[in-house]
Amino acid sequence: MGRLVIPMELRRAFNLRDNVDSLEIFVEGDTIILKKYEPSCIFCDSADDVEKFKGRNICAKCLGELAKN
Repeated sequence: MGRLVIPMELRRAFNLRDNVDSLEIFVEGDTIILKKYEPSCIFCDSADDVEKFKGRNICAKCLGELAKN
């Protein structure tokens, strides 16, 4: 099992709570990027006003557009 230990100082600086907050891992060239996970809309990728709808993340704007159809 692979594990990554993030020092306490960084967890505090970025408000990462143990066993609560998730991280996303990206690779750009030879650089590994860790980012605090923010749920985003499956349609427009916005992180504003996101809620779960039938098990998927969707923003209020896209949900409103779906309701019109």
